[in-house]
Amino acid sequence: MVTEMYTKQHIDAGEAPAVEMLSITKDYPSTRALDGVSIRFRKGEVHGLIGENGAGKSTLMNVLCGARQPTQGTLRLHGEDIVVASPAAAQHLGISMIHQELNVVDELTVAGNIFLGHEPLRAGFLDRRKMVNEARELLQSIGCEIDSNRTMKRLSIAEQQMVEIAKALSHRSSVLVMDEPTAVLTQREVTLLMALIRDLRERGVAIVYISHILPEVLEICDRVTVLRDGKVVHELGDLSDVTERQLANDMVGRELSDQFPPRGDPVEETVLEVQGVDVPGRVRGASFSVRQGEIFGFAGLIGAGRTELGEAIAGLRAMTAGNVLLNGRELVARSAWDAVSRGIAYVSEDRRGSGLVLGMDVTQNTTLVSLRDYGRVFLDRRREKEATQRYVADLSIKVGWLDEPIETLSGGNQQKIALAKWLEVNPRVLILDEPTRGIDVGAKAEIYRLIHRLAGEGLACIVISSEMNELLGLCHRIAVMREGEIREILDGPSATEQEIMQIAAGVAESEERWMQT
Repeated sequence: MVTEMYTKQHIDAGEAPAVEMLSITKDYPSTRALDGVSIRFRKGEVHGLIGENGAGKSTLMNVLCGARQPTQGTLRLHGEDIVVASPAAAQHLGISMIHQELNVVDELTVAGNIFLGHEPLRAGFLDRRKMVNEARELLQSIGCEIDSNRTMKRLSIAEQQMVEIAKALSHRSSVLVMDEPTAVLTQREVTLLMALIRDLRERGVAIVYISHILPEVLEICDRVTVLRDGKVVHELGDLSDVTERQLANDMVGRELSDQFPPRGDPVEETVLEVQGVDVPGRVRGASFSVRQGEIFGFAGLIGAGRTELGEAIAGLRAMTAGNVLLNGRELVARSAWDAVSRGIAYVSEDRRGSGLVLGMDVTQNTTLVSLRDYGRVFLDRRREKEATQRYVADLSIKVGWLDEPIETLSGGNQQKIALAKWLEVNPRVLILDEPTRGIDVGAKAEIYRLIHRLAGEGLACIVISSEMNELLGLCHRIAVMREGEIREILDGPSATEQEIMQIAAGVAESEERWMQT
């Protein structure tokens, strides 16, 4: 078990911090990402690191973990000056990081990914049995029952995130950086992860916790540092009286109004009707409908089938049974293009993997799906840029120039480009899978206002999310899935987090069966 992989350490308040980062500056050709940041991480402590996208959090941690070299500044580990030349060197020093953007090898097994680069050997040969068994133990220790012999490409994004957590634990690190570790996890997985973090803290591990989910920050962290524009703007040592609103205001440097706009009233006309849809091994008999101007949510635990159902409607997965009706006419979507051409757009949960093309610029990503509108033989680049500029202005996208590589944008701005790409095809149904994954509180509020506006303009919006407050704050109705089935459809304004979790986990059904016996 993972708790046996860490030895109990005596923590003396007078001993040197586990990590000291002193006057760290990081310059790029066009910007200063970090400006003289000094921060200390202590043994046996969870240190929260928060800030808007682009504040410098990930850059600072990439410096600590050897993925970036600082322009200026000093790193110390347990009181000794160090140079972290590479991620491999960081792991050798006992520093590991769980990245926000997953770093997996799709063709390898789960066990192969967990022990990649430090595989167990026996007589000079790979000890496959030991690797598989230890991978299984690591996964079980974080409450995950994924088969360690499965290939990574067969896992959902949430399952891959759990494997990344197990991979970091396999290094037995004394310093563990977690960058948005719960962004795609449901409440059950979050609860298990929080218990694991507390256990590691008790064993003397220094944990850096980066998150935009402020209730989690206040729940698990002992101290919090706020970054803004590459600088430390606030350090909080006593969190007992700190509120989420205070943290949010510190992050953005201004007072934030309510995140969720008031719900509009959808019209009675049904735009999308799903009847008895089966997706092999994932979804059984799913039926629901979405009205014009309605925001319809999907809740459920990892593996419940939410994403797979959305992909089937969008022509990305085969259905073996059932029908999809769009404005009363049957939709036969043999491919994603069939669905798009009929008016169904799907914004993937994997923004960087399948939602955007990182090697392309802002304009190329925005018009990627609608290229036919800009010429069949030669593209009209001027019209492409004009269309992109309209979305940049309309969605408040922060870009330096339209030829800027998409990978240089913050997560929130990347998400807006991913949305713009699909809005460009004028859909009637918009499916948003984890629309605010890994973006900051200010950008989330902007995305929520955008979804609300699109629904007000008559789009039927489907929101698949692991964040309960997101579903409760946005949706008119919420379908709760469990084990591939829609178990109940709740009224959004009157639903509660407890009610959703009981249905998703099968608690209500278990209690009903107990009462009948």
